[in-house]
Amino acid sequence: MSSFSFKSLSWRKSKSSKSDSAHSFSSEEQRFRTENMGTLRVPETVPSPAEDCDRLKKAFDGWGTDEKALIRILGQRNAAQRKAIRETYLELYNESLIDRIHAELSGDFRKAAILWAYDPAERDARLANEALRSYKKGVRELQVLVEIACATSPHHLMAVRQAYCSLFDCSLEEDIFSTIPMPLRKLLVGVVSSFRHDKVVVDSIVADSEADLLHEAIKAKQLNRSGVIWILSTRNFFQLRATFASYKQKYGNSIDQDIVKCGTGDLESLFKMAILCIDTPEKHFAKVINKAIVGLGTDEDSLTRAIVSRAEIDTMKIREAYSNMFKGQLDDDVIGDTSGDYKDMLMILLGANV
Repeated sequence: MSSFSFKSLSWRKSKSSKSDSAHSFSSEEQRFRTENMGTLRVPETVPSPAEDCDRLKKAFDGWGTDEKALIRILGQRNAAQRKAIRETYLELYNESLIDRIHAELSGDFRKAAILWAYDPAERDARLANEALRSYKKGVRELQVLVEIACATSPHHLMAVRQAYCSLFDCSLEEDIFSTIPMPLRKLLVGVVSSFRHDKVVVDSIVADSEADLLHEAIKAKQLNRSGVIWILSTRNFFQLRATFASYKQKYGNSIDQDIVKCGTGDLESLFKMAILCIDTPEKHFAKVINKAIVGLGTDEDSLTRAIVSRAEIDTMKIREAYSNMFKGQLDDDVIGDTSGDYKDMLMILLGANV
């Protein structure tokens, strides 16, 4: 299978991925993906994978590529349906759908279409690898690792780690350890190597005591204490939210506000990001989208990642958070800062008719 380089648009042959066949969604992950606030709109009656593949093949083989047909087919199929399309396309035409999309499209539209066509776990594994292979490894590059570890289900994180090993003959933890310096390494290895309990289990006594521990570490400006990272990387999300609420009740400020007192470097920024992704991921992604489109130029990579990765999860909540935080409409701002087929690809994932 070809490996897509998100920044350079280069392709290199890598070990055949097992992620499609190995990643069958657990009942808990199915719940995470279906009982959600995503904006993906799947028609009530969906054609068979073979019919979708036939339409895609015609879109590729005609006089010029029919981009709108591709957008309307793939942009209205969920992860399981896209997997069936990929497998059926390969069986029918003896070529990879991903490879064909890469050959037919270009620019930011190609990036968005390919990321959407991938299995979600493989997509995130490739994004993580791209971040770790980038020359610069600041907060902008490394935030995808925090998002994968702290804003997705425990089952998805496990699937990403499995896909990473299959694709790159190395574990995600090993690559972080070998490419990221301390103290960022300690935090990132901790959160990506976790496997949290995914049930609603909360102990208020533990929440109170661990809020005290977090406060002591912040007061001492020692965020990288092993105890702090242990809490963030092992406690279930519901328990952590209770701990963050206890912290605010006890000490007056939210924990992310107090982290600023420790400094404004990359470590503090990634800690704040991890806490926001755990506590209210929709606010994190609203900030990512706003930062991507305001100011001079557009950060298409971040904008694409945020919309593609959350369209089946919580983009309705992100839209609401965006409006509350920035007093504007997310859809209007995306439309105003993008154009052409790239805009249409993003907008159909946000539930628009294109």
